[in-house]
Amino acid sequence: MIQLSKRAQNLKPSPTLFLVAKAKELAAQGHDVISLTVGEPDWPTFKGASDAGIEAIQKGITKYTPANGTVELRKSISEKLKSELGFEYSPKEITVASGAKYIIFSALQMICSPGDEVVIATPYWVSYPAMVELADGVPHIVECGEMENFKITPEKLEAAINAKTKGFLFCSPSNPTGLQYSADELKALAEVLRKHPQVVIISDDIYNRLVFDGTKVAPHILTVAPDLKDRTVLVNGGSKAYSMTGWRIGWASGPERLITAMADYQSQSTGSPSSISQHALLAAIKTSEADIKGVVDKLVARKNSGLKELETVPGFKTAEPQGAFYFWVDIRAHLGKSYQDRVIRTSKDFCDVLLEKFFVATVPGAECGTEGFMRLSFAVSEETMKRGVARMKDLVSQLV
Repeated sequence: MIQLSKRAQNLKPSPTLFLVAKAKELAAQGHDVISLTVGEPDWPTFKGASDAGIEAIQKGITKYTPANGTVELRKSISEKLKSELGFEYSPKEITVASGAKYIIFSALQMICSPGDEVVIATPYWVSYPAMVELADGVPHIVECGEMENFKITPEKLEAAINAKTKGFLFCSPSNPTGLQYSADELKALAEVLRKHPQVVIISDDIYNRLVFDGTKVAPHILTVAPDLKDRTVLVNGGSKAYSMTGWRIGWASGPERLITAMADYQSQSTGSPSSISQHALLAAIKTSEADIKGVVDKLVARKNSGLKELETVPGFKTAEPQGAFYFWVDIRAHLGKSYQDRVIRTSKDFCDVLLEKFFVATVPGAECGTEGFMRLSFAVSEETMKRGVARMKDLVSQLV
């Protein structure tokens, strides 16, 4: 019998990908399943990127590249960062990998020694704590609820940092809430972080172009605290803004020593990222500004339509998202009730019944570290969301 490692025995599958698989299994059985789980745009990859991917195949741009990505792509990312945030990064301060998720994973691998802590606020993206644990680190979870508008405060960040703290990992706009940190909020967090120079800041910027206030990019900690640049890792990728989820391409920019270590780690694990995906991303960066604006307009319309639908469900309260494409829905009014002979005690119970009996797949808030809520993706058509919410209303009407 194969003896699995302790790491393997403790490993949990991604909750969102598990739910996606379960939804597909029910659909294969003939059920009309509405999936509001995975953070994946329903619009196609932009034409400029798709055409470049085809071109890469046709022209034989299909060989290994440097482990940290082609120089041409890293220079383009550098220009993008200069344009959006006003900061200069040399190609040596940028690495490209097989998805932004792997970028975060490799960054944590390179900063964490056994027992090191990484501060993560709730509600968080489901994979953050597991990735810290896989780096032999300890996720230091800080509960941030409705009172904090689901964002970490300077006081809570200060209280969480200790001699073992090695990193602070956060996402803005947030997955799962869609809320974002304002410039003033980031400035206040920066004042705390200045006191603790051992803390590496990992800023997950994957949704920073999908913002709803008319600005080009979400507020960033480095724009209010440029002095923290030498210990901040900026994470981004093609998946969300460019709808390149299946292309698996992401990047990081940051201090050269850490970026070089991440690139070396990638060379020993995944090798180089796909040459085809890199060529497509290069085109996306150069040609997709109008496409992104169109997507943001579409998401604003879907947000407004979805909020109106959710307001019709008794007991639901929904935070209005400022970016990304998620609704963070408060379902606490329905916990403790029963559906037929089943008591709904937790968000997982609620979401399980919603999927198994009403065929709507959602993400329980407990998977994001916050009980009593659920996450819905509105990267779906307005009609699909309307149908999904109608089924939620049907479930709520049958709870006693």
